[in-house]
Amino acid sequence: MTTHEESVHRQFDPQAQAYLNSAVHAQGPDLRAAHERVARTLSGQSAGLDLGCGAGHLSFALAPAVVRMVAADPSASMLATVAQAAHARGLAQVETAQTHAESLPFQAAAFSFVASRYSAHHWRDVPAALREAHRVTAPGGYLLMIDVIGPADPLVDTHFQTLELLRDTSHVRDYSDREWRAMLADAGYAVLDEQSWPVRLEFASWVQRIRTPMANVSMIRTLQQGASSEVSAALAYEEDGSFTMRTGMYWCQRCD
Repeated sequence: MTTHEESVHRQFDPQAQAYLNSAVHAQGPDLRAAHERVARTLSGQSAGLDLGCGAGHLSFALAPAVVRMVAADPSASMLATVAQAAHARGLAQVETAQTHAESLPFQAAAFSFVASRYSAHHWRDVPAALREAHRVTAPGGYLLMIDVIGPADPLVDTHFQTLELLRDTSHVRDYSDREWRAMLADAGYAVLDEQSWPVRLEFASWVQRIRTPMANVSMIRTLQQGASSEVSAALAYEEDGSFTMRTGMYWCQRCD
């Protein structure tokens, strides 16, 4: 049986360059907002950790505001892409580390803040990862968490999670705002600020980026075409299968 870790590697190792070039990942109001938040709150001598860095876009956005930015990911291919892109951008602050979010190789209180963007929905144990983030963050330090927000309505949520899993077998769950707040509190974080915004996903690039098998693409389209009016409206379905989801950003402080 394929493990979750094997599924993650199979899905993402060959796609590092595609994620580096992906407009959804390379752009977005959250990148500037994240940089401004870190630059405004922390000194330029701070050290940060980007959990599940993917192709490195969050690390690149935050690096100018800190003295050290560790981009961490289980995929060696992604990390090689990050290192190359950071060098091309002149971001000497960026270094890489191959690790899973649930078991970090860093000492306690090693970082001023931990950040993550569009990664947590792939983690097999988000509460464990948040506890690890808390452990490696200095007392009074911060957490910046950005991810897809699962719909609050159970019907829409079930439909949406099914789409995600058909597209990407390494998907675990897009958590709702209520779930995020509970997990953050349990891990020892206080939410200081929260923002959310719609993100339109163009269907063809959405499935091509992760190399979704054609059989699964057909199942996704069948599911979309059979969706209730409530689900179709909630996801703003378009004729070609494109749709709109929501992304959330949580700015938190470690409670001590």
